[in-house]
Amino acid sequence: MGDRLWKMLTGTTVGGAQAEEGVEEGGGARDTITRVEMKLVQPGSESGSEAGLSNDIAALVLRRQFDRRKAVGYLTLIGLLIFTTAFLLGYVSFRRMCHFCSEEGELVPMYDTAGQDHSSGGSIMYLGELKEMLKKYLKEEKIENTVRRMSRMPHPPGSSEGYALASEILHNFQKLHMDHIWADSHYATLQFPSRTQRNALWMVDAEGVELEEISLDSADYCAYSAMGTATGGVVYVNYARQEDFKHLHTLGVVLNGSVAMARVGGGVSFAEKVWHAQEAGLVGVLIYPDPADIPQDPRRLGLHSNIAVSEHVHLGSGDPFTPGFPSFNHTQFPPTQSSGLPLIPAQPISANIASKLLSQLVGEACPRGWQGRLPYVQCVLGPGFSGPDGRRVKMDVYNRMSPVLINNVFASIEGKIEPDQYVILGAQRDSWGPGAVKSGVGTAILLELARTFSAMVQNGFQPRRSLLFVSWDAGDFGNVGATEWLEGYLSLLHLKAVAYFSLDQAVMGDDTLSAYTSPLLVDLIEGALKQVEHPKHTGRSILSLLEAQGSWRSRMVKPLYLNSGAYSFTAFGGVPAMELRFHEEGRVYPFVNTQLDSVGRLQDLLQGRLGEVCRALGELVALMVLRLTHDSILPLDVTSYSTSALRLSSQLNQLSAELQVRGLSPQWVYSARGDYSRAAKTLQEAIKNTDVQDERMTRLYNTRIMRVEYYFLSQYVSVVETPFRHVLHGRGEHTLSALIQHLSLLRTNPQLFHEARFRRQLALFTWTLQGAANALSGDVWNIDNPF
Repeated sequence: MGDRLWKMLTGTTVGGAQAEEGVEEGGGARDTITRVEMKLVQPGSESGSEAGLSNDIAALVLRRQFDRRKAVGYLTLIGLLIFTTAFLLGYVSFRRMCHFCSEEGELVPMYDTAGQDHSSGGSIMYLGELKEMLKKYLKEEKIENTVRRMSRMPHPPGSSEGYALASEILHNFQKLHMDHIWADSHYATLQFPSRTQRNALWMVDAEGVELEEISLDSADYCAYSAMGTATGGVVYVNYARQEDFKHLHTLGVVLNGSVAMARVGGGVSFAEKVWHAQEAGLVGVLIYPDPADIPQDPRRLGLHSNIAVSEHVHLGSGDPFTPGFPSFNHTQFPPTQSSGLPLIPAQPISANIASKLLSQLVGEACPRGWQGRLPYVQCVLGPGFSGPDGRRVKMDVYNRMSPVLINNVFASIEGKIEPDQYVILGAQRDSWGPGAVKSGVGTAILLELARTFSAMVQNGFQPRRSLLFVSWDAGDFGNVGATEWLEGYLSLLHLKAVAYFSLDQAVMGDDTLSAYTSPLLVDLIEGALKQVEHPKHTGRSILSLLEAQGSWRSRMVKPLYLNSGAYSFTAFGGVPAMELRFHEEGRVYPFVNTQLDSVGRLQDLLQGRLGEVCRALGELVALMVLRLTHDSILPLDVTSYSTSALRLSSQLNQLSAELQVRGLSPQWVYSARGDYSRAAKTLQEAIKNTDVQDERMTRLYNTRIMRVEYYFLSQYVSVVETPFRHVLHGRGEHTLSALIQHLSLLRTNPQLFHEARFRRQLALFTWTLQGAANALSGDVWNIDNPF
């Protein structure tokens, strides 16, 4: 190690010669001193004369004084050389030990690569230099040009336009001289509008006789809707959230047998709206964009009143007919389907159609805050219509299922030290409409980041870990391409995937930044925010603007949501994931999942800053990726989940009296939470005191860090029946949110509290947490708990 460091510090040829000369000079000095000492012990002269002896002694003393001066000179030179070398070695070693980059501008060196040079010039590349290189190569004009090229026309999966776009992306990757390029293909079952029967909406009388057809656009549909006919009165359900249906039950509104009229938005997906309506006993769902949520603006910045918004309604992700299995053509599947497929039909409609129907409703007035901004509508709940008794709505849905060959396109840059650890970046490629926001922006940023990192590698960057760039297919149908890939390689990825960054819908405005993320990645983003200039405020970093408004984390950091491109990676795959998004404060980009999602409208909203905003977001992601591919120890916060466990402990503590009456003790949860918190802190302390040049130890620590998210996938539920097994981000009875919701019944509605079910929920969640604590502790001899 010393020889390698010496050569790096002094050069290869000249430095080596200088080193040899220094050793020879030092050796000469030592020889001179040795000869003086030998002469001091030599016997006297044979003459025996006192004078001669005195003269010899005098000569020897003079010579000794001369040799001493010479020796002092040599010693001084050697001392300076040793001091300089030791200082430089210590300086480099210290900087190697500082594997977490200082965000104040300190340069942090690259890791040692088995003695190999880190660039063509043979010099070490520091993290600060890499950041400057990143800024230099990232080009906003290339991003904007790609968005325009990718958003010329609709390109749904299975279409000729979709295949052409996949080929173009593959060709782009090939031009970048990546280490590996490949395609991953699946046969997935997707749903499209029928070619022979159009979806229809009718007003009918009490006998079911059709009175008036309400015209629908044939392109508007909800993928994975149940097929068939639903007839009933109409009930206005606001956003169709759980709390909305609870309010309707409180008011005594008749829901069974009616058709729900729901607004787009409210923080819930179409799939969740349909699921809640189905559970409440409704027979169908109509979903419309209300001007109060999606403004209508004649300057192309709002949604026209005759436009509907399409979205899938599968309460899950991936191919719903192969849940938990990859849709490979050669694989045999059991006859099963996702429990998240709805049993009632759903159809998107425009604001004009919603206004026509809601303006005729009679019934109780809407609760406060439910009033939208539809013209000519006085907000009432229904379900009856004014006019002749018995008038109802009939909806016919005739969508068709079709097996489609989908293609995910991959490219990778192989890591130099830990190539089997992957940092993954991905973006949806398909779109029902032109898809400027839905797919164009993400794909453009993905390609530009691939080009940028490839250029950095050509100019000396040697990533420690591998980089994967992925263009996903069938994203509009519930992240089908990404989920099928996860299902195909799930047993492999939890050992290899470090983190995933979704670029889907990355730019929907330029005012506010949100991060939908796993808590493990939250600390990582802060350093990036300090270094990236806000696209709307020249000269100011994004973080400075966020901090000026108060606590930025509580406003910016949000939990992963079902339709996020990052959700499946964490909730299903146990991989830390993040999705960053620029958007407008208090304003929704209205054109996603419509035929109006074009570059022109997006540029109007951004006032011509499309390339600039995309570049800022791309730089944020790239800086985080750079840290993950550079640092010896992965910069993930393993203590972040202690807070989530503390939340449950707090709830249990507040209800301790009610629990004790039923013979339930929260002590087990407290113990598991404490074990996890201690294990996380112990690991952090051990990492701080570790020599990062010890590859064995860094490898062991990184393996434990990488698996933290995976530890929170419940072992006690089936991946087929409950794919989102994560106890904190998933969906189902096994999750923390379900447990807390059930626990709250002890005070709000005690008669609905099911003690046996709660015991099971509490036990399984607690042992999942305890298992995570045990795994984080390391080897079995490091585990010390009271069980």
